[in-house]
Amino acid sequence: MAVNVRSVGARLWVTAVWATMIFFVVNLLAMIAAVVMSSFATRWLRSWFPDGYTLRWYSSAWAEFQLDELLLVTFQIVGAVVLISGLVGVPAAYAMARREFAGKRLVMLLLLLPLLVPPVTYGIPLATVLYQSGLGGTMGGVILANLVPSVPFVVLVMMPFIEQIDPKVEAAARLFGANTFKLFAYVLVPLLLPGVLASLLLVLVRTIAMFELTFLTAGPTSQTLVVALYYAVFAAGVRAVQSIDAMAVVYMVTTLIWLVIALRFVNPTQIVTRAKQQPAH
Repeated sequence: MAVNVRSVGARLWVTAVWATMIFFVVNLLAMIAAVVMSSFATRWLRSWFPDGYTLRWYSSAWAEFQLDELLLVTFQIVGAVVLISGLVGVPAAYAMARREFAGKRLVMLLLLLPLLVPPVTYGIPLATVLYQSGLGGTMGGVILANLVPSVPFVVLVMMPFIEQIDPKVEAAARLFGANTFKLFAYVLVPLLLPGVLASLLLVLVRTIAMFELTFLTAGPTSQTLVVALYYAVFAAGVRAVQSIDAMAVVYMVTTLIWLVIALRFVNPTQIVTRAKQQPAH
């Protein structure tokens, strides 16, 4: 009887988990569908479906919110964050994966903190420092703020890729006379290219979606699309809901495209394989 009760309890638990997940997914898809339909609706009041459909809200949002300038600023900031994160994060990941040194665990903890702690907790003092130094409200300040979580993210994503490469390959290249530059350019880069692309694409998606740090450090000329969307929703004045929804759809599509591209290069389970590969001490 005890076995049967335990089995029934397990089934009820599994059923409750699946029901909760399905409820969450259905509500999420319903909200997204509502925003998309509203962005095409001519009028939508007290009915399941809009009275008609039109594309004019997208042209209206493009002109009203100056989406061309917002997209340009967004990709300038994102491009700079991705480039600097790669230049700093990949060598740092190689050093962390290949070298043992005193305080390595402390360094790992410091790398994890910006990813585990909510951005607001360190974003406010960071924004204060940037404004005091004259970088607040500028594109450079936004880039520096976004680098705080982006560089550690690249390091942590790249370490499993680097650890999967047999050190004997590097030793053989050294034996045949390859210097550090040739070893990196002709041996490591081809082997690490999938991991580098994966980490940088994920940084790109994270930076596009990063609201807190960008909101705290951006000025009128350094707003990204997500910050401009927030101001469009909560700023004073009367705006057509469909126009704001059209702007939200542009943001969702932009982020989704880059996320799909990123997932073609990386398996999410690779990010956690390092923990499984670590030998017990």
